[in-house]
Amino acid sequence: MTHHLNQMELQNLRELISAHDTACKKLETYAQQCTDPEFKQMFQQSSQSARNTKQKLASFLQ
Repeated sequence: MTHHLNQMELQNLRELISAHDTACKKLETYAQQCTDPEFKQMFQQSSQSARNTKQKLASFLQ
């Protein structure tokens, strides 16, 4: 799949990928530190969602 992105779009895409990567890592840390099972699961699911979005966004760079 070929995408034709200009420099501004590429920069914005990289920033979005970075933001989702950071969110994923933070949410993983929160999940590891959490003792409440419901919150732990919520953080784990949110972390996975951020990881999935990051991967989908990264696919546009290929």
